[in-house]
Amino acid sequence: MMATEDKQILRIKNISETEFNQQLNRFREGFPFLKLSQEATIEQGIFKFNEEEKALFLAEWESYITNPHTIMKFVPASGAASRMFKDLYNFLSADYAVPTTAFEKAFFTHIKKFAFYEELNDLCVQSEKSDGKNIDELVQAGKHKLIVETLLSEKGMNYGSLPKGLLKFHKYKEQIRTPFEEHLVEGAKYAATKSGIVNVHFTVSAEHQELFESLFNLVEKNYENSLGVRYNVSFSVQKPSTDTVAVDMNNEPFRDDEGNLVFRPGGHGALIENLNDLDADIVFIKNIDNVVPDHLKEDTIKYKRLLAGVLVSLQSKIFKYLRLLDSGKYTHEQVLEILQFVQKKLCCKNPSTKHLEDSELVLYLKEKLNRPIRVCGMVENVGEPGGGPFLAYNKDGTISPQILESSQIDVENKEYKEMFERGTHFNPVDLVCAIKDYNGKKFNLLDYIDADTGFISQKSMNGKDLKALERPGLWNGAMSDWNTVFVEVPLSTFNPVKTVNDLLRESHQ
Repeated sequence: MMATEDKQILRIKNISETEFNQQLNRFREGFPFLKLSQEATIEQGIFKFNEEEKALFLAEWESYITNPHTIMKFVPASGAASRMFKDLYNFLSADYAVPTTAFEKAFFTHIKKFAFYEELNDLCVQSEKSDGKNIDELVQAGKHKLIVETLLSEKGMNYGSLPKGLLKFHKYKEQIRTPFEEHLVEGAKYAATKSGIVNVHFTVSAEHQELFESLFNLVEKNYENSLGVRYNVSFSVQKPSTDTVAVDMNNEPFRDDEGNLVFRPGGHGALIENLNDLDADIVFIKNIDNVVPDHLKEDTIKYKRLLAGVLVSLQSKIFKYLRLLDSGKYTHEQVLEILQFVQKKLCCKNPSTKHLEDSELVLYLKEKLNRPIRVCGMVENVGEPGGGPFLAYNKDGTISPQILESSQIDVENKEYKEMFERGTHFNPVDLVCAIKDYNGKKFNLLDYIDADTGFISQKSMNGKDLKALERPGLWNGAMSDWNTVFVEVPLSTFNPVKTVNDLLRESHQ
């Protein structure tokens, strides 16, 4: 029997007892590895377009936005920036006082290049501990740790606790921009309707939503006037019902010092619920930290439009085929044409289709075509950690494009390990999605999740080890049953900021 206090926590979070028990079973049973067909490459699974084809798809997008469609930009922005400053936190706790590691030396050598430098310098001067010294003077006095404390602590800039989206990333002649603002500018460049409406939705943490709203209210008119658009910005938080229970090393529910069940956020895959709540025809998805200053935005804007052009072109053909199949007025040749489209354009293979009668084949094609669509940009692999594009087997025996993380691949399987190592491309989280069917009805995106694609990680709390359950990732298992197309995009469109020193790269100066 479950204790009354436990039931109350579940009620507050809106998690059923059935779901709770399913999560506990996941820890005990684990997640199966995916069965792979091959890594996706330019030769098989990733489309690379020539200049003429690019022009055609860009024209497709321009044509699409002349009609009354709802276009939205979806930006996961709830992540705290604390991981950006891991090396600086290590410096604060180190038994030496001056920069010693290469990272620490680079940070202080180039500190004036950071967009937040002026504010940090002013706060250093105002600090009770600095005796009125500025950054240069504190460096000369060997007070490097005071500078870092001022940057990270609540009494200073509080960058150790703020979300990444609110940090000062880029310096311009007239202003300094946060990633939040850069996404507003980007949205105006490729996600605006012909009437100039820009819909941007940010998922944020509850404790920071007010800060995001305040910043938007401060800058809204300035960007609307300078870019000639009108913004419709909305926010949502990760739902408590998507949290997952933590367990101890014996797979029993982990409890805090007061004996309460411990739940943890279910990872970015939980955001499929937020995406599912939106009403839009086309949705662009991109991470909060993958932004560049204006003078480097050209490739980003061009390839976002290109991906969108590919998407609406595919969608138009899919809708046409579905209406033909619905009508019942099709020929055997037309059915074969649709099958070729599914196999060659959607890269979805089914060895058993050769044995199907036309009536059975039509049912299969309707089921395969009538689902959400995503076009995913892929960059050439440069050794960045994270997922990549593969052709993998689905539960129904078909093979389709999937974005996989290393944790989903059985590296003990020599063949799969070699596939992973041979991978030529990397997932930069650059997606354009269509989430309505050919009758204009929203798909229920929760119907297209592969629940078997989550993973278990090991964490700690108050010095005790625990296991955490991650839901299927937003662009991994949460979109497993979508129609997926991979398109090569240039590395110039991928400029994430994982550490504070990444802001020193040319792509952020």
